[in-house]
Amino acid sequence: MMQENYLISIVGKQYVDGERGEIQLTTLGSYVTKGKNRYVIYKEYDEDNPHVPVTSILKIEGDQKVTLIRNGAQNSRLILEKGQRHQCHYDTGYGSMMVGVFANHINTDLGDDGGKLEVSYSLDINAGLTSLNEIFISIKEAEQEDVKNRRTNHS
Repeated sequence: MMQENYLISIVGKQYVDGERGEIQLTTLGSYVTKGKNRYVIYKEYDEDNPHVPVTSILKIEGDQKVTLIRNGAQNSRLILEKGQRHQCHYDTGYGSMMVGVFANHINTDLGDDGGKLEVSYSLDINAGLTSLNEIFISIKEAEQEDVKNRRTNHS
């Protein structure tokens, strides 16, 4: 069991057909370094199905490549590599599809105690532009009080 002793704040922005959407999530999770890669691991809970968590893993390889892996009610794997387009498996919860993913900007400022990660990318289905996306993630060591309250609130 990994310790969920990091405060992870995520802002996701999406632009589709002139419309802008934004999600914000702050949660406790794990932040570990293995070899040259860093991993951010956290759970998300869907409002429609709050008892089935989705575990999200961000694998950060330097400042060129980030892989987002989601396991749970929905399984997805998005490979975000600067300047490269990847075909990726994406599960919407209503069915899975293949999407094209192109990362045009990755900025990592991560140290052993946390830091920031910014990624902007486009998603396309059947080679038609579907959405432009930006993710801003901040990782910092959680205060002991945050960790204690998390365990109390979600037992």
